[in-house]
Amino acid sequence: MPLLEHSTYTRPKWLFNGHLETIYPSLFRKVTAPPPFKERINTSDGDFLDLDWYRQNKSKLVIISHGLEGNSTRAYMLGMVNTFMGKGYDVLTWNFRSCSDEMNKQVIFYHSGATYDLDLVVQHAITAYEEINLIGFSLGGNLTLKYLGEKGDTIPKLHKGVAISVPLHLGSSSRKISEMENTLYSKRFLRSLKKKVIDKSATHPGQIPVETLRNIKTLADFDDFFTGPLHGFADAEEYYEVNSSLYFLDQIKVPTFVLNALNDPFLSEKCFPTSLAKSLDQVYFEFPKHGGHVGFSPENSSKPYYSEQRAVEFISAVI
Repeated sequence: MPLLEHSTYTRPKWLFNGHLETIYPSLFRKVTAPPPFKERINTSDGDFLDLDWYRQNKSKLVIISHGLEGNSTRAYMLGMVNTFMGKGYDVLTWNFRSCSDEMNKQVIFYHSGATYDLDLVVQHAITAYEEINLIGFSLGGNLTLKYLGEKGDTIPKLHKGVAISVPLHLGSSSRKISEMENTLYSKRFLRSLKKKVIDKSATHPGQIPVETLRNIKTLADFDDFFTGPLHGFADAEEYYEVNSSLYFLDQIKVPTFVLNALNDPFLSEKCFPTSLAKSLDQVYFEFPKHGGHVGFSPENSSKPYYSEQRAVEFISAVI
């Protein structure tokens, strides 16, 4: 049953392929949310995380994690904020290391499996709430699922999880985004990531092999030279295998929902594990034919985005 056989999502007719469905909301969607209360918390290794709070004095909290090179102000983040505030939840969005307005202090950045930072955010917030729910987009979705698998049932207040457009298998998804048809996306990510490496090398001279940037042509190259080694992995392949949330799904003990579009240009075939889905008790999967990557634009602009609708339906439902 955790594999939902039929999706009700219908895309706008003019967004007629996965690339348009991905690009349009990323570039043109505008969302206004209430001004957040900003808080900085310190990490145990002398770094910091920047949080945005949307408080309404509610007993239930939703914590939202962004995607690769995103941040707490992206339209998809604020759209989800508005949706859950409208349903009576407090909301907390947070920025991964190096993704807020200020570069982080340590030589490391963030990565797809850095659940120690998500755990810090959860533990910081949990005492004030009766219920905690986690939502993650893309890389943040992988982080969320891995965290839920690691924690199992050890945090009683963890209620439900949602992951949207999530690269369940990092290695094959990295290869997928580096294909010729996805050059636009990979070049954009690499441009941003390379700039951060250059900026970081100025404050950590000799600790980052900035001279190797000239050899970086793909995201896998970047992870091979930087993400992997900086975070204690031998290379990109070890980093991908250790941190792919696909391998943590069977350890998840709270109801969790995964929404991945079949035409998502970032996701490999391994991100649609239909056989595994049928064997899991707590993880529910929906694989709409359309939606793109972090897209799911409504057919009628007056309606909510499908990803927001499904997230609030799942988290609010009694299972």
